[in-house]
Amino acid sequence: MVRKLFFGAVGVLIIIGFVFGTAYAKKPSLDAWKPKFDPKGAKYKCIVSNVSHPVIKGVYAGFAIRDELWKRTKGQIYLDYKPFSMLGGEVEVLNQLQMGAIQGMGVSSVAATNLGPRFGLINLPFLVNSFKKLDKFIANKKLFNHFMMAMDHQGIMGLDITGYGNYGWATTIPVRNIAEAKKVKFRTAEAAVNQLFYKECGFNPVVMPWPDVPVALKQGVITGLDHTPMVCNITKKFEVCKYYTYLDYAQGLFIWIFNKAWFNRLPADLQKTFKEVVHDVCANIREQTKIQEAVEIAKASKNGILFFTLSEKDMNWLRKKGNAAHIKYKPEINKLYPGDKYRPADYLKEVQDYMGYKVD
Repeated sequence: MVRKLFFGAVGVLIIIGFVFGTAYAKKPSLDAWKPKFDPKGAKYKCIVSNVSHPVIKGVYAGFAIRDELWKRTKGQIYLDYKPFSMLGGEVEVLNQLQMGAIQGMGVSSVAATNLGPRFGLINLPFLVNSFKKLDKFIANKKLFNHFMMAMDHQGIMGLDITGYGNYGWATTIPVRNIAEAKKVKFRTAEAAVNQLFYKECGFNPVVMPWPDVPVALKQGVITGLDHTPMVCNITKKFEVCKYYTYLDYAQGLFIWIFNKAWFNRLPADLQKTFKEVVHDVCANIREQTKIQEAVEIAKASKNGILFFTLSEKDMNWLRKKGNAAHIKYKPEINKLYPGDKYRPADYLKEVQDYMGYKVD
């Protein structure tokens, strides 16, 4: 069925998104986000990458961190932020980060598992799959801090997260049930958890780096995206995909990670300020993201994109299929490393119980 949208409150919020709406250009440019200060005098420089578009609040966080760091450190740290996949695809950039060629990254949760399998927890279907559940997960510092240690053994520290909405399907044909979904060639990220989920369901996943998506979509190599409505609208994917099916099976996150060796070379006072800035900015951006998703859905609907929901029977079928990912990746998510301060016997079970995860 087509989901009904309530435009009363949401319509007013469209103005918020419009301010940045014209910033999207065919050729990526950082002109709209230049710093209002001269960074040449900084004692410390931190190059940070992101794959996506800074109109997305969760991506824009990098610029907000840059400006707040400059302010609170009185010009001692300059965070040179590179969104738009300017430094390459995520797997490639993760390798640069580990080697120390760059110092930080706002990595998507789907790609983060390549160096931190525990990060796959957030991709598990129907576990942390709403803004409310995400807030609840973050509030449990014992569980959340253990999650953020996922890459510590790789020499990479995780500090905090921002988001980009709830995952579903953007498609070139209507998808109102499972049978129609099986006709779609879905692009999925380079993430094992997502690929397993799609194969378990009998769908047609096509693994592809995000920068390759626009051409593949226009050429018909793929006919659907496993992504969020916010990202699909802002990055113009709805110009080709005219339909969106709500699944809300996972939250899309950007995990803000940094090279530990670089961070440890900072003076202790700057380390403290750095962490405080990242935490403060991320908390603020997560609240903005909740509004932005509603805004972008309303804008897409107004522009003719049709939104669907699956029947409860189909959703239950997906939940049961998705549980295979929980079982398959439990050993990887539960694996402990020397640097882990919290050492649970069954971390995934603790999170499942805390989040109220059940499969009938």
